[in-house]
Amino acid sequence: MTWFPIDPVLPDLRAALATGPNAVLLAPPGAGKTTRVPLALLDACWLAGGRILMLEPRRMAARAAARFMAASLGEAVGETVGYRVRLDSAVGPRTRVEVITEGILTRRLQDDPALEGVGAVILDEFHERSLQGDLGLALCLDSQGALRPDLRLLVMSATLDALPVAALLGNAPVIESQGRQHPVTLHHHPAPAPGPDGLTRAVTGVVRQVLAEDAGDLLVFLPGEREIGRVARALGDLSGVAVLPLHGSLPAARQDAALTPRADGHRRVVLATTIAETSLTIEGVRGVIDSGLARVPRFDPGSGLTRLETVRVSQASAAQRAGRAGRLGPGVCHRLWPAAAHGALVPSLRPEILDADLAPLVLDLAAWGVRDPAALAWLDPPPAGAWAAARDLLAGLGALDTTGRVTNHGRALARLPLHPRLAHMVIRGQEDGLGGLAADIAALLSDRDLLGAGAGVDLRQRLDVLRGRGPRTMAHPGTLHRVREAARQIRRLAGIRSDTPAVPDTDPGRLLALAYPDRVARRRDGGPPGRVLLSGGRGATLDAADPLAGAAWLAVGAVSDRPGAEARVRLAAPLDEADVRAGRVAPVAAADVIQWSRRDEAVLARRRTTLGALVLRDQPLADPDPAAVTAALLEGVRVLGLESALPWTPAACSLRARVGFVRHHQGAQAGWPDLSDAALTATLDTWLGPFVAGMTRRAHLQRLDLTAALRALLPWDLARRLDDLAPRHVTVPTGARLTLDYGDPEGPALSVRVQEVFGLDVHPTLAGGRVPVVLRLLSPARRPVQVTRDLPGFWRGAWAEVRKEMKGRYPKHPWPEDPVAAAPTTRAKPRGGGER
Repeated sequence: MTWFPIDPVLPDLRAALATGPNAVLLAPPGAGKTTRVPLALLDACWLAGGRILMLEPRRMAARAAARFMAASLGEAVGETVGYRVRLDSAVGPRTRVEVITEGILTRRLQDDPALEGVGAVILDEFHERSLQGDLGLALCLDSQGALRPDLRLLVMSATLDALPVAALLGNAPVIESQGRQHPVTLHHHPAPAPGPDGLTRAVTGVVRQVLAEDAGDLLVFLPGEREIGRVARALGDLSGVAVLPLHGSLPAARQDAALTPRADGHRRVVLATTIAETSLTIEGVRGVIDSGLARVPRFDPGSGLTRLETVRVSQASAAQRAGRAGRLGPGVCHRLWPAAAHGALVPSLRPEILDADLAPLVLDLAAWGVRDPAALAWLDPPPAGAWAAARDLLAGLGALDTTGRVTNHGRALARLPLHPRLAHMVIRGQEDGLGGLAADIAALLSDRDLLGAGAGVDLRQRLDVLRGRGPRTMAHPGTLHRVREAARQIRRLAGIRSDTPAVPDTDPGRLLALAYPDRVARRRDGGPPGRVLLSGGRGATLDAADPLAGAAWLAVGAVSDRPGAEARVRLAAPLDEADVRAGRVAPVAAADVIQWSRRDEAVLARRRTTLGALVLRDQPLADPDPAAVTAALLEGVRVLGLESALPWTPAACSLRARVGFVRHHQGAQAGWPDLSDAALTATLDTWLGPFVAGMTRRAHLQRLDLTAALRALLPWDLARRLDDLAPRHVTVPTGARLTLDYGDPEGPALSVRVQEVFGLDVHPTLAGGRVPVVLRLLSPARRPVQVTRDLPGFWRGAWAEVRKEMKGRYPKHPWPEDPVAAAPTTRAKPRGGGER
């Protein structure tokens, strides 16, 4: 048997699993861990003839690994070694090693939490940190802790930070293989010019250069299928070179063709996505060209949409890609970014669990009996926002009850290998006699677009092609085959016995709305055609020339999210307006809406029927709830602000300031209420509510007796004492009652002509004699003369100088030398009178 670099550490691995349940294995690309480790564990005593499940993140890698192991045993796939992936399997009664994709493990655990007959679970390429990989490990640990202490768990990776994983596995031993990585010469190039043409030119230029300078096949890493297609077309003139795409949407036969050397001896240029980073060995590759880009999903809980985002690769991914050139011998790697920019790459990409749509995970955990993710062990726990959004979605689908427990409907959804939205559509569609149509739609939405964007957005056109009623030349052959096979599998798993006969045009739309009740779309009034509002509240567009651009109502099954812009409709089907308004498409809700209108500055009371953010009917409410009207008016006061909304008469302002003055000097503990803006705003319901009953508009508030409303906040005993402690007026020696200014709580002020306080030898005070009034003494022309808190002191001191000045300015007025002995006055001296 061929020797592999992993072989020297296999005895250590066997010993570790013989003495403990868990282990971590680190080995570089090409060491052979994927194909050697499962076979090396088959005769372990603890396995006792049981099966080994090995998880691979990708279907292509799972099939390739199973075929390689079976061939090394001289057997066909399905004997000792088999595989199970979505829509394909090869296992038999003698199979002891099953290579499976991660979703398969989750469903197997749901059906059999104890994993009867399974002795070990291997999680390969765990550094990719896929959502299903994290979930699979969490469930396996839970099963091991509660039901299967004898179950072995082995985590394998090439670029994993082993210590956190080992700690999660109970401080499991870490076994590391040095591998056999042949030297790889790195070349850095300038970054491509912006835009798809810039990337295509840069990649094809380097491909042609390497083909001319070096031997062997080339592996080119590109972010996605679109870029692969552009580069393949640009290289179409190469002679004696096979340009082969490699991505997950290809049929298995075309994937195998890209992995296998050509019988005609032609060199290969394999154009691959991240699918070729790990697990797969592509025979003959000596050169790698790395675009430095990857496409990853990003879920936005706010919009409920997942978009594919093109990002820079991580340093770990770049190392994996470069390593592909040195698996079988010395190689060369050309990176399309400057060497100086390499250090700016993140060490590793974010785990998928931090950015993914968590609805499938939440449903799987609910079916497992877990409502709180903290009950399980995670390397990175699910984010709270995405978790809450997923729970809301599943509750809306009827998969969870109000406490978060899985319902019988939710368990039925979890049994189908579909997103919960699509599983819900299939099950409800089956109940309505549309199961076959729902299965077809689910299969179409689970794969790449059958026709492509140029065919328009109408889902019914795809259904016609799928069912043989449209021109097959429009469809991608491999995709058509996969979608038909997927639809057949969905029918089988859901127990749909026969296909659906001809159905009305609106039935596809009604089924789509079952899966996406938040994407029922109504055409916007006015403006160009093709602009719609989704029931989830998001705007969306479709091409104005599209046949569905003029439809009044649509069910949208696929969108492209665009940050900072409206989403782009990719697949949709028309809806009947009568069905929408009657609630036959998605649940509608009728509610009394009583709220403050900023535009009208009034309370609006309406009866509204809505489908999410879409208002279907809006009628005036004849007899609104008075308490709700008052609450809405008070909200209007908050919006407008106290100063703007309420009639602050001089009496109301004075009362508020006087209470504030006494509270300032006696303290809140004395019981004086806080009449500040913040306090009054926070307590509007209690102090203002009773005084605005029956009011509905801003204008009505001007009738409010605000002074009475504020005075009602004073307990009876404090209201009685207020006039003594902080009177509104002070009577001066002339007998006039002058208003105090309480603007400054440290010292309320009284503005008075100096002649009016002749004869006053005691300074006026407030708050029981503790606070002197600030006297602003004025001239006969009411200009400032002096400010004092000590009138007797003023008479004895500064008065003499003030008297001289006033006597010169106002000679007709009396200016006595002894103002305490003089009579107060507001008049000038009598004609011919003298001065004392």
